[in-house]
Amino acid sequence: MSEGHAPDKREPEGEPMTPWTIVPGALDDRLGITVTEQSADRVCAWMPVEGNTQSLGRLHGGATAALSEAVGSWAAMIHASTLGMVCVGVDLNITHHRGATGGRIHATATPAHRGRRLATYDVRVVDDQDRLVATARITNLLVAPD
Repeated sequence: MSEGHAPDKREPEGEPMTPWTIVPGALDDRLGITVTEQSADRVCAWMPVEGNTQSLGRLHGGATAALSEAVGSWAAMIHASTLGMVCVGVDLNITHHRGATGGRIHATATPAHRGRRLATYDVRVVDDQDRLVATARITNLLVAPD
């Protein structure tokens, strides 16, 4: 592309695509996940620790993973929807850095890669004091909606 020319941003033929709006599922509701920000560039949500603990009273790692997958997948779905696609998760990696015993945890997903076939998001999870609880990376495959 030469200087002074804008990138081609034409819509595909037919109706212009409207970015998908987050619709929490049954697991998200059970975990108490609340979305606070949504776009293809950034999805933020929080979840209470209470009710999402393991037998020692600490935040369950699976609950943290579910929150991480939710925000990363929602961001990827918003991206996919602008291309007339949907997405399915193909990989989730999470590292737990610190436990939590109360309050809320807050997750933020930001893009590492947004392509036409794959979308990868980095997720940072912190507690109410902004201390790092976990980091995750989720990759989603973009597929046709049918």
